[in-house]
Amino acid sequence: MIRDITIGQYYPVDSPIHRLDPRVKLAGTMLFLISLFVFSGYLGYVIAAAFVGIVIKISKVPFRYIVRGLKPVMILLMFTLLFNVFLTREGTELFSWGIIHIYDQGLIIAGLMAIRLVLLVLGTSLMTFTTTPNQLTDGLEKGLRGLKKIKVPVHEIAMMMSIALRFIPILIEETDKIMKAQQARGADFESGKLLQRAKALVPLLVPLVVSAFRRANDLALAMEARCYHGGDGRTKMKPLKYKKRDFIAYLILFGYLGLVIGSGFLF
Repeated sequence: MIRDITIGQYYPVDSPIHRLDPRVKLAGTMLFLISLFVFSGYLGYVIAAAFVGIVIKISKVPFRYIVRGLKPVMILLMFTLLFNVFLTREGTELFSWGIIHIYDQGLIIAGLMAIRLVLLVLGTSLMTFTTTPNQLTDGLEKGLRGLKKIKVPVHEIAMMMSIALRFIPILIEETDKIMKAQQARGADFESGKLLQRAKALVPLLVPLVVSAFRRANDLALAMEARCYHGGDGRTKMKPLKYKKRDFIAYLILFGYLGLVIGSGFLF
């Protein structure tokens, strides 16, 4: 499962989505997340799923590579399904045994919630697949520059988020190496019940935390050696500028949002 975590990884390929301004992709991700919670009809789910499918196709990122990132959230998805199935008391009762009661509305709500979570993960993962950490940093800093007027450290916030995204695949790779090293010495992470597997992972935490602190210290020393003192007075080698394709993407995004909101009035 460790190898299936794709959050924060960039997929290098030339596509119209990759060439978009990072501010467009950040705004598009936020609008897409908002759209998942503004519709209530079935047509809204169809529109959102079709929109994600089209964007994935245009991005040229393999669909199987994106779907692989869903495996780590399957446990959360299963808990969400179970809570909705067993705690919803609306509609027609389909099954009853002791304190367990299953209603048709519970199954419907659980299914729709699962679709919504899957679309949420796919939409957010697509942004990191098509945007480098440096582009995300520049996009966040440029998009939030208005907050500097109220003394918000925009550059520092953008830098921290960029470093966090950059460290996710690094720490995943480090965890995989530690697991292989311990398995070579007789450790067993795959047999036993779920609780036993969780306890077997505890010895991984100490070397992983030590490795994370060591990498953070090396990064801090490297930044100090290059005289990094924040964003004041810094210039960009590649300043962000909107192009025609970015404005077209904004029109498509707002058109999608309007279509999703309008679908609630149709069904």
